[in-house]
Amino acid sequence: MDLSIIIVSWNVKDLLKKCLQSIYDQTIGLDFEVIVIDNASTDGSAQMVLDNFPRVDLIASNENLGFAKANNLGLEQARGNFICFMNPDMELIENSFKSMRDLLVNNKKIGLATCQLVYPDLERQNNIKNNPGLCDQILILLKLHHLSQPACLKKYLAKDFDYFKQQKVQQIMGAFVFSDDDFFHQIGGWDTDYWLWWEDLDLCKRVQKAGYDIIYTPKTKIIHHEGKSFEQNPSLLKQKRFNRGMRIYFKKHHNLLSYLIISLLSPISLLLAWLSKTFKIKPQTQSKL
Repeated sequence: MDLSIIIVSWNVKDLLKKCLQSIYDQTIGLDFEVIVIDNASTDGSAQMVLDNFPRVDLIASNENLGFAKANNLGLEQARGNFICFMNPDMELIENSFKSMRDLLVNNKKIGLATCQLVYPDLERQNNIKNNPGLCDQILILLKLHHLSQPACLKKYLAKDFDYFKQQKVQQIMGAFVFSDDDFFHQIGGWDTDYWLWWEDLDLCKRVQKAGYDIIYTPKTKIIHHEGKSFEQNPSLLKQKRFNRGMRIYFKKHHNLLSYLIISLLSPISLLLAWLSKTFKIKPQTQSKL
């Protein structure tokens, strides 16, 4: 089999339906399977898949496993030579999987790859960043990235990135990750220490340490509604999970001092998140900064 497409879904039934339909409508010239892991949705998502997409391999979990663990559950079942992890709030508008497969077939040095992501109005979505550092993450924890963008933050957000050029990158958004199945098993899959957020940054960091390339290509594009599952969580819960992921990442990939600073600032960021909720201030996602 050429490709296994793994989708972790939580309470986005209508978007998941559009996603699955677009996969079957647009994918030509590949022998593929689709594996959906439903993280205990309460909106009838699992039944929708059973009723409308009999070809989909559905794993209906009785509990919300989080993103990394659920993806690994799908990985265990996958039979494809290549593998794609994609969010349920995405829609194919062309034969994107064929383009991505061809890219990896022709370059064995690629560990991970992604393509151009766009919003429903086809405006470009910024899905490339550089490796996180202490300076930029302090600014993000303290919500200062909404007010100013000094050099360290611009570097992290890859503000000068050329989205019209295929090139090697450091960090790609976990919404769409394409890889060779053998390689993905080789690096150990997704790190389940992360429940939600930062698992994609950790994955990219491990790929870099293994000496493989991460490639962005503009040769195909996919619609991404972005964050439709995540935005259902209360703001304080999202901030707690984000902060926890950041602490785990810094403990694994940075020095002790950096980890301690991030840990000390985490309670302040929770207070700022509470204030934002209280005064109904809606923060922008990093891809829109």
